[in-house]
Amino acid sequence: MNQPNPPSTSPQIVSSQHLVSERSAEMSELEYGLIMAGNAFNRWMVRCMSAAGAKDMTAIEVSLLHHVNHRERKKKLADICFVLNVEDTHVVTYALKKLVKAGLVQSEKAGKELLFSTTPEGQALCMRYREVRERCLIETQAESGVSNHDIGQAAQLLRNASGLYDTAARAAASL
Repeated sequence: MNQPNPPSTSPQIVSSQHLVSERSAEMSELEYGLIMAGNAFNRWMVRCMSAAGAKDMTAIEVSLLHHVNHRERKKKLADICFVLNVEDTHVVTYALKKLVKAGLVQSEKAGKELLFSTTPEGQALCMRYREVRERCLIETQAESGVSNHDIGQAAQLLRNASGLYDTAARAAASL
């Protein structure tokens, strides 16, 4: 049987005290960090894309544009949703339609599937985004003292946490 973790000596920073578990108060701290980081990251993507020249894009549209542009390969809707871990295909379909209408992404039929790829305009916008990202985010990270090693460790933790939450979601769906 799992033993409860010893009580933390530092104050816990959580968003929902009523959810704090005696077995893992740290999970509540992680969840609050995820909420804060998720909102900050979404805000960053939208502001960076605006500075790059696309003023009215949502965070999901920015994520989709970059993923569709990734490795200059045509991508199926199911693969896009799978890689980005987005369950609601309707949200992705709607966002892709907006990107197609904006001339940033194109679609083509391949049998029963639609394949998506970036247009030259979409590719150019991704490169302008990269320039703004280098100037604003990467420069800030370099000045912050947060090492690339620490960033890599955090990325690994987030991927592991994603697996925990996916497993827990499947368990909750079967209750």
